[in-house]
Amino acid sequence: MAAMEKLYEGKAKILYTTEDPEVVVSQFKDDATAFNALKRGTIVGKGQMNCAIGTALFNLLESKGIPTHFIEQTSPNEMRVKRVQIVPVEVVVRNIAAGSLCKQTGIPQGTVLKQPLVEFFYKNDELGDPLLTRDRLLLLELATPEQIEQLRTMALEINQILSEFFHQCQIILVDFKLEFGFDGKGNLILADEISPDTCRLWDESQSDPTARILDKDRFRQDLGNVENAYQQVLERVLSHLSI
Repeated sequence: MAAMEKLYEGKAKILYTTEDPEVVVSQFKDDATAFNALKRGTIVGKGQMNCAIGTALFNLLESKGIPTHFIEQTSPNEMRVKRVQIVPVEVVVRNIAAGSLCKQTGIPQGTVLKQPLVEFFYKNDELGDPLLTRDRLLLLELATPEQIEQLRTMALEINQILSEFFHQCQIILVDFKLEFGFDGKGNLILADEISPDTCRLWDESQSDPTARILDKDRFRQDLGNVENAYQQVLERVLSHLSI
């Protein structure tokens, strides 16, 4: 078996080659960043927890007909995934107003949106991952009109599945970020990860705006108990998938 070579290292994961050119290993790190990496730190055990949560949620989505890059989990913090050409667009789905949506629009935090809001952001750290309109997506040739509609449709389908599942876990899916890519056959599939790093999750049983947070906002806002929040999400996800 050929030795793994590092392909890419990002903020939360490292990608390695495998003996199969169409398959890579995604290794999840304990490193944590926020505000476009202006804030850095470590969340102990985050790599293993996010890998386990991602494995569970990718399997759930695959069972519901959503194509993903996931193949199998191979170690506590590693999974084998299909090699994809990432679309340089972050697709964000919002069910409740929070974060940048509140800052940019004045909508009060916690406002339940009448329907899910799908937004596109340019995946470009140098530019600060700006919000893009449909016409800007086309101007920059980041996606075709058909691909934009496919991204939106898939994001809404994923939101429906995950919202219903997290509700069973007594968790509110406030909003989340998705990334997609093209596999070796040219199919558009879900990639990257789904975890408390990429989702805003609130505990349904908590009304306190700080105590309810079960995601990376605890790190962003220096709220403490970050590891415990991630562990809670992991335990609830695994317990409800085993029912």
